[in-house]
Amino acid sequence: AAAEETFLNPVLPGGFPDPSVVLVGDTFYLCNSSFEYFPGLPIHKSKDLVNWEWVGYGLHRKEQVSGAINLVDVKSDDGIQAPSIRYHKGTFYIIVTNVYRPPDNDEGTCTNFIITATDPKGPWSDPHVIEGAPGIDPDIFFDDDGKVWYVGTAAPDKPTFGGEGEIYCHELDLANWKLVGERSHLWRGALFGGVFVEGPHMYKHEGTYYLMAAEGGTGVNHSVVIAMSTKVTGPFYPNERNPILTSRHLSYDNWVHSTGHADLFQLPDGRWYIVCLGVRAEEGESGMRRSNMGRETHLVPVTWELEPMEWSPLGPPGKRLWPVPAPLTGRVERRTPLPMGSPQRQAHNNYYDNFDQTTLSHEWNFRRVPKDGCYSVTARPGFLRLHSQPEVIKERASSSLLGIRQRQSEFTYSAKMEFAPKDAGVEAGLSLFQKDENYVNFTVEFAGSCKVQVALKEKDKDQRIVKSAPLAGYAGKVVFKVDSKDHKYHFSYSLDQGASFVDFTELPADLIMSLGYTGSYLGLYCTSKGKASKDYADFDWIQHTAFPR
Repeated sequence: AAAEETFLNPVLPGGFPDPSVVLVGDTFYLCNSSFEYFPGLPIHKSKDLVNWEWVGYGLHRKEQVSGAINLVDVKSDDGIQAPSIRYHKGTFYIIVTNVYRPPDNDEGTCTNFIITATDPKGPWSDPHVIEGAPGIDPDIFFDDDGKVWYVGTAAPDKPTFGGEGEIYCHELDLANWKLVGERSHLWRGALFGGVFVEGPHMYKHEGTYYLMAAEGGTGVNHSVVIAMSTKVTGPFYPNERNPILTSRHLSYDNWVHSTGHADLFQLPDGRWYIVCLGVRAEEGESGMRRSNMGRETHLVPVTWELEPMEWSPLGPPGKRLWPVPAPLTGRVERRTPLPMGSPQRQAHNNYYDNFDQTTLSHEWNFRRVPKDGCYSVTARPGFLRLHSQPEVIKERASSSLLGIRQRQSEFTYSAKMEFAPKDAGVEAGLSLFQKDENYVNFTVEFAGSCKVQVALKEKDKDQRIVKSAPLAGYAGKVVFKVDSKDHKYHFSYSLDQGASFVDFTELPADLIMSLGYTGSYLGLYCTSKGKASKDYADFDWIQHTAFPR
């Protein structure tokens, strides 16, 4: 198909993993995992499936995540994992897991909870914790007989191989947010050795119950598998053609890998699609290419097909109806025909913020709940004021650090900063961060006079200064710029309002690759490095322009 008749996957670029979609009226709502970030549970909407705009967040108040649900000192890659978003009789529901490990204890707790709203923009309710629901990745299923079901994932009592998971269901009393009745054990996945069956979604189509799940772990062996039953409590019989979507049979250097964790939905005109996550193979060494963006949301068409044979080795005879993702090619494609004809605008590849609003835009995230007084967009109208805090970027800490998601491997990111520190050791500027132990900082630091520096922190290594130089002629204002192109980050700065730039240094573009559950951010940072200080940095604007490969 011609480029103008296709859309580009990922349909939502940047670190938006574990997608779930619900259709309400003529609008599709998409929710993703957010792990340790705040606000949590990002929500987008679309009428054409290829242009997604911000709605808001399910977890948008500090009070929601400072109690039983803890994003205050959560460990990296724990936190908010694998939501299902659903709609029933005027109410939106998001059901999800919060993983939390206390400090000095690697035994985590999984708290499963539901939040509700009548408007997806919010406000969303405080979390309703579902007691006695073990494991992760819950789904909520509204059956047409009025019953509501909790579908969960847990380790079986007697696994037959290491890493085996099991999907179960339990009736849910929504009036009291409690499980009722007996637990039904539904399915342990499609393959022997098919580890970590998780992310279940229950559907009912033409009188049959379908249970779709992820299997293989969220890496290069990831997949989508499905089973069916005449009863919601089982027994469930697997599709003999499982997995129905994967990249595990393709080269590790295929343009996208790790495809899985899907949600299935129907369009108003009767057609079907799924969303799933996938990792682009754009940086790094052959055989294990990844991207800085990590797990992103992709869109795939689906058809339903009847089996041609009556006989099956499992379950009663009869031809069964199954969904077939990507029926023409069997895989997630970079370019796919447009679902509804309206062109893809790629609006998310351009973002400019001059901080003229009285609240931060939905683009911005913090690593964990920010401390009160960390920032202000009203102290100096038209500027984001970032107060220095003693905290630096480190595990479980909340520092003066916030960012927007990196959307593509190639981009330009720039920001204008006004910074006139009085205390030695205070630094402020840009931070390109993946995790607490993996970032690149491009900052001005005060030590009697100001210097400009680039610092790199790699996993399991100490932070090191890549380059540092006196900032001659600095009068309190600087424009930073990072250009990512040709697999390198080019760092430059301007002291004359952007009229001319000084080339400073460069680094390989694969130093903040996504190796965990989340993607990289392009951020702003200010720290007084262990000492109290009243210094702050004022950011006048940021500009981000991304270029799809």
